[in-house]
Amino acid sequence: MTNPTHQVLAPENPGEDRAAPDRPALARLLQEIVESGFTGIQLRVNDRQGEWVGSAGTGVLGESAPPPTDGHIRIGSNTKTFVAATVLQMVAEGALALDAPAGGYLPELPIDPRITVRMLLQHTSGVFNFTGEIHPADADVEGIPWNGAILVPGIPWQGKRWVESRFTHYPTEDLARLALSKPARFEPGTDWSYSNTNYVLARLIIEAVSGRTLAEEMHRLVLSPLGLTRTQVPDTTAIPEPHAHAYYRYDDDGRETTVDVTVQDPSWISSGGDMISTTRDLHLFISGLTSGRLLPAPLLAEMLTPHSPTGYGLGVFVEDTGHGTLVKHNGGIAGHGALMYSSHDGSTTLTAGLNYVDDTTLSLGPAFQAATQRLVDAVFGDLPAPTNG
Repeated sequence: MTNPTHQVLAPENPGEDRAAPDRPALARLLQEIVESGFTGIQLRVNDRQGEWVGSAGTGVLGESAPPPTDGHIRIGSNTKTFVAATVLQMVAEGALALDAPAGGYLPELPIDPRITVRMLLQHTSGVFNFTGEIHPADADVEGIPWNGAILVPGIPWQGKRWVESRFTHYPTEDLARLALSKPARFEPGTDWSYSNTNYVLARLIIEAVSGRTLAEEMHRLVLSPLGLTRTQVPDTTAIPEPHAHAYYRYDDDGRETTVDVTVQDPSWISSGGDMISTTRDLHLFISGLTSGRLLPAPLLAEMLTPHSPTGYGLGVFVEDTGHGTLVKHNGGIAGHGALMYSSHDGSTTLTAGLNYVDDTTLSLGPAFQAATQRLVDAVFGDLPAPTNG
C-alpha cells in the first residue's frame, strides 16, 4: 500500500501544476465556488501534508478549459503587502525610519507634517482615498447621495466611464496630488481608514529615497531574496501568459454590456493594487515573510502587530482565530481577485486567484466573502488549536 503525498512535481509547462489527486473536499469546494457565480478559480494550499493545487471553472467565458493552476493574475490590494515589505526592508537598511514624517521624504508634496511613514502603512494617516470615499449620511462632507450614504468621488474606477478610460495613464504623483487637495478624513493617527493614497505615497517615498523605481527596489529587496520570478509591478497594459481572463459588466445607455478587461492600464490604482503575480509566488512571498526569512525579527514583529480595532498591521491584516493567528490580505481589481493567507509561522498557506464578471454594484461581493471564508475554514480549520504557554 502506498502512502499518498500532496507534493506537487515541477510543472511541465509554465503556469501548470500537476495537482495531487487526494484532497477531494478541496476539489469539490472549488466547484461549488464556481457555481456560486465565479468564472474560475485557482487554488494552492501548502500545509503539513505538502502542497495541493487545483482549479475549476473556466479561464475564458464561453470556453471549457479551466484556469491555469499557476496562471498570472492581477492581485489587487495584495500589492500593499509587497510595498510594505519593501519599505520595511529599507528601514532595515537604515534608509527610512518608520516614525519619521512622510513629508520629509517628499518635500514637494503638501503632506501634513504629523503623518509618519508608519501611519501610511497602517492606514491611520487620514489622507483622502483617491478612488473615492463613502461617509455616513449625516457626515459634514460634500458629496453625492449613494445607497443611504454620501460618496465623495475620486478618479473613475467603475461603470461605463471606467471602461472607456481604462487605458488612461495616471502618473503616480498626480494621484497623490489629487488626494492631498481634498480634506483629510480625520486628524493623523486618531482613527483608521483604508486608503489607496497611503500606498501611493509609500511608493513615491521608496522611489525618492532609493533613486530607483518601485519595481527595481522591490526586486532587489523582496522578489529576488524570496525567489519570486513571476511577480511584477507592471509597466504595460498586458498581463503575461498564461492567465485567466477578467470581465466587467456595465450599463451602456440602457443596454447591459460585458467586456473583457484583462488588458488595462492599472496606473489608475498604482501601488494601491496594480501588481501581477501567481499563486506559487504569493505562497513563496507570504510564507517567506511570516516565517522570518525576509525581515529582521523586530521589524516583522512591527509588521504583524495589529492596530485596534481593525486588526491591520503594516500592510497586512492579522486575525486571531480559534485555530491560531492568521496573517492575510486579499485583493480584487476589475474581474481578477487574489487571496493570500498564512499561519503566523508560515507553515500553512492558502493562495488563490479568481476570475469573474465584475460590475458597478460589486454583486459578487457577498459570494467573494463566503467563498473566502469556506476556503479558510477548509484549510485552517483543522490546524491544531493554539496552546497557552
